[in-house]
This record gives sequence, C-alpha cells and structure tokens, in this order.
Amino acid sequence: MRTRTLGSTGPAVGALGLGAMGMSGAYGTSDDAESIATVHAALDAGVTLVDTGDFYGMGHNELLLREALRGRDRDSYVLSVKFGMLRGPGGGFGGMDGRPEAVRNFLAYSLTRLGTDHIDIYRPARLDPAVPIEETVGAVKEMIDAGHVRHVGLSEVNAETIRRAHAVHPIADLQIEYSLVSRAMETDVLPTLRELGIGLTAYGVLSRGLISGHWNAGQSAPGDARAHSPRFSSGNVEHNLTLVEALRRVAAAKGATVAQLAIAWVAAQGDDIVPLVGARTRERLTEALPALDLNLTADDLAEIEKAVPAGSARGDRYPAAFMSGLGVGN
Repeated sequence: MRTRTLGSTGPAVGALGLGAMGMSGAYGTSDDAESIATVHAALDAGVTLVDTGDFYGMGHNELLLREALRGRDRDSYVLSVKFGMLRGPGGGFGGMDGRPEAVRNFLAYSLTRLGTDHIDIYRPARLDPAVPIEETVGAVKEMIDAGHVRHVGLSEVNAETIRRAHAVHPIADLQIEYSLVSRAMETDVLPTLRELGIGLTAYGVLSRGLISGHWNAGQSAPGDARAHSPRFSSGNVEHNLTLVEALRRVAAAKGATVAQLAIAWVAAQGDDIVPLVGARTRERLTEALPALDLNLTADDLAEIEKAVPAGSARGDRYPAAFMSGLGVGN
C-alpha cells in the first residue's frame, strides 16, 4: 500500500486507515472474532493507521484492539486515540473533560487497556468549552516529553482552535468528518491545515454507511446509533439515497462500487488526506481497499460533483445535541 505523511511533523501511514468505533456496538451488534480478523486483514494489506477512542464501548474497543494487535511489531502500526468524552453506565454522553489532570488520567487507562507503552497520536475527541485548548494540548505535550505519546492530534475543531493549539505544540493531524455529503470543513479548516502543515484524517467517508451503496431506508437495527441521525431519518434518508443512486451510475461507469468511488473521492482531494474506513467485517474491508487504485480524472470528479453537489444532503450529520460541540457544521 502507498503511504501518506500526516502533516509536516506526523508519521507516515498507509494511505487508507481503519476506524474501529463500529467494532464496539455503535451500529448495533458486532462480533469480536470478526472484528479481530478484520484488523488482522487490514494490517496484512498494509493499513497501518488504526483509530480508536477510549470511550468507544466504554473501553471495549481498546481491549479489543489489544487482542487484535497482540504479537504484532509495535512499530508496524500507528495508534490514534481520542480521549475526553464522558459517558455513563447506560452509555449516555456527559460532555468533555480536557483538564490536564484528566488528560493524564485518560492516558494511563488507555495505555493499560491497549497494552502498550505509548500512543502514536493522542487527541481530544472534542473541544472542552470550559478548558482552554492550550491547557489540553500542553498536557499532551508533557506526555510527549515523558515518552508516553508521540504526536498531538485534534478532532472536530475550527480554524481558530487549530491555530491556538498549533502554537503550543506542532499538530500532526486533524480528524474530522469529510465526505461527499459533509464538506463544510473545505471553507476555512482545510486551508488552515495546509497553511500550517497539518495532515487530515477523514472519518465518515461513507457517512456511516449512508453513501456506501448498501443502505436501505428503515434498515437500522436495535442499538444502531444511526436510528437517531437526522440524515437517516424518514423524509431525509429517501432524498439522500437518490444521491447515492446518482453516484452509483458514475461508479458503474468506472467499474467500481459506490463505496469505492466515495472513498476514492476523499483520497483524491489531496495527498495530505488519509481516509478512515470503519469496516467491521473482512467483506467490507475487501471492498474498500481497491478504492486506492481508482484513478479519478478531472472529468470523473466533475461527474461526481454533478451526482452529489456540495450541500445537497438533507439533515445534519449529528443529532442536534451533538452539533453544538462541533467546530464546523455539515
């Protein structure tokens, strides 16, 4: 697999990364054995960036990755970990904690659950409105100086916050939702990243399966968070699936699947961007991998733009309660 470097200070990683959140119940029941097999298949295919969060499944995801990565050369993969999101026993979310003492606490637990002595990229999951970003990033810098972390990352923040954080310590990358139907970050955030030499890891490249080519209206299973997503709600999802069908025609002309075309579009937006795919099964991973071999010409990109114009999706990308914590909108 080809590699891409995360910004001017970050690590070189495979051009496609693996997002592990879906392996811990976010989208309904998941199978640990299949999840572990999928991680193994990804690593064997040259995927090196593995992204998780300490709050995914209340620690389940980190423990799962510990098992999946057991016996692998620690230098053969790059662990990206988000921290700070507070949750309760019922799974509900209770805000963010970006205090320096909380950073050290979260890190200690993650290192133990993952069974490693360092995290490659450590990032606050969201901005804590009660704590200046300088304090949170400063705490991560202290952990870099102590050898427990290699790089600082950010997640879902705006251009101003990126600049303030970068002034404290060089930021390797920003993780933010970026797809054909989520492009608000192109206006201010992406130019800021490029000005400062910061990479981008794009999650949600298939919009949680909405533009994968496999989603049908009313498909959500019990425990699937998409049942509460505005883009999947009745009235919105039907419209959004018409965009998918338009994209399917473009994909067919390229001899590709909808998912492959959507992933390839994100990758084609710049060599400083690494798409994360949230494959939970080897079947979905196998479909995603050839996306890197799709050569999208200027004509192809124009046809994709016609099929899914910027801003054409209906519904916010998160429920209303979560939108206020994002640095940019849709």
